[in-house]
Amino acid sequence: MSFGAAAARAVSDGFPSIADPDPCPCGSGDRFDGCCAPALRGSPAPTAERLMRSRYTAFVVGEERYLAETWHPGTRPDDLRLDPAQRWTSLEIAGVVAGREGDQRGVVEFRAAWRHGRDRGVLHERSRFVRQRGRWWYLDGEIDPA
Repeated sequence: MSFGAAAARAVSDGFPSIADPDPCPCGSGDRFDGCCAPALRGSPAPTAERLMRSRYTAFVVGEERYLAETWHPGTRPDDLRLDPAQRWTSLEIAGVVAGREGDQRGVVEFRAAWRHGRDRGVLHERSRFVRQRGRWWYLDGEIDPA
């Protein structure tokens, strides 16, 4: 299961909602309103890691619009639909290469646990990000099949 594969599923209601004072789903330890909420509400993520975390949170809450808007136009799929039965349950950042405010490229390696019905798993991906026109974009990712 990849974020791309999860994005190819049917849309319906049923995604969890996160209130501003709740812990952010991205696992940062910060409140939602001080972490991923500003990005989901339109403030550009300052680093590749912050974009990665906010995109994970978008998968958790079903924010297809945000995922499309932060996916590089050259690699973004034509159709982006999420399945509310797909639950992303935790995020671990395994490593970050570049991707800071002054960089043009970055890589974020992560593990995201998921469940779908009785199935459970962990997506291990090395995501590539590019900074263009003053903002970070998700470019693509390499999935570790193990």
